[in-house]
Amino acid sequence: MYDLAIIGGGPAGVAGGVYAARKRLKTIFITESFGGQSTESSGVENWIGTKKISGLDFGKALEEHLRSYTGDSVEVKVGARVTNISKSEGDFKIVTADNFYTAKTVLITTGSTRKKLGIPGAKEFENKGITYCASCDGPLFANQDVAVIGGGNAAFETAAQLLAYAKSVTLINRSEKFRADEITVQKVLSHPNMKAVKGAVLKEIKGDPRQGGASQFVSSLVYEKEGIEKEIPVTGVFVEIGLVPTTDFVKELIPLNKYSQIPVDPRTQRTEVDGIWAAGDSTDGLYHQNNIAAGDAIKALENIYLYLHTK
Repeated sequence: MYDLAIIGGGPAGVAGGVYAARKRLKTIFITESFGGQSTESSGVENWIGTKKISGLDFGKALEEHLRSYTGDSVEVKVGARVTNISKSEGDFKIVTADNFYTAKTVLITTGSTRKKLGIPGAKEFENKGITYCASCDGPLFANQDVAVIGGGNAAFETAAQLLAYAKSVTLINRSEKFRADEITVQKVLSHPNMKAVKGAVLKEIKGDPRQGGASQFVSSLVYEKEGIEKEIPVTGVFVEIGLVPTTDFVKELIPLNKYSQIPVDPRTQRTEVDGIWAAGDSTDGLYHQNNIAAGDAIKALENIYLYLHTK
């Protein structure tokens, strides 16, 4: 029997794991890998205390930090995916493909995955101009022409961030109506370096050879509007067409919202199920960033510790 099961190895999970170790909670830490979505970034520049780090190195740093604290308190299982969580007589059974674990409390930090473009060039130029994080990668595109794909609040917030760096930003929206708040749309579109194209279907991402032809980087995108294709030059494509929270394994236990996110109390990160907390991109938190995820997980650990010692 473990005091705590932590599921997920991104910033939230690792922050929770480090604090669990410091508090000497007997913990099982289960993750498929370390780093979360940031491992896809060529350079993370918004992780406080680190000026810049590659996504892969970021994942390694998180793992090293956790393992330096584990001692005999935290048991780490890497390469394991949780398939189900159930509750019986106040305790939780956490099931993976080849094992199961029992814990008094659970912290879910499984994050989410980005919806990706299913068009020619999308796979080839992943991390070679196509990116999913303006706060991580925006500075890499200073004084360049970039595009944002999407029409919701996330797309317009991304565009707003990019306008601080980029030469120009073109937002491509599939429908004729934006899903973002009207005031946000008006503010962003009022910028002289901002342009939006509505009713446009993205068709292809193109690239050109650099560094002696060894690598391909984004050079333009092609979209279709009213039956006419148009190609525009861009070096960066920021994709904001939605997130898919990794919560399928708890949908029978925790009531999820319409976006499949886990609703939490923002003061404590508690879910509606007694004994389960959640932090990071799998929750209904207003903002999803590495530093926020880590802070929310620490908040959860403080509350979990009190919960375990006051029952």
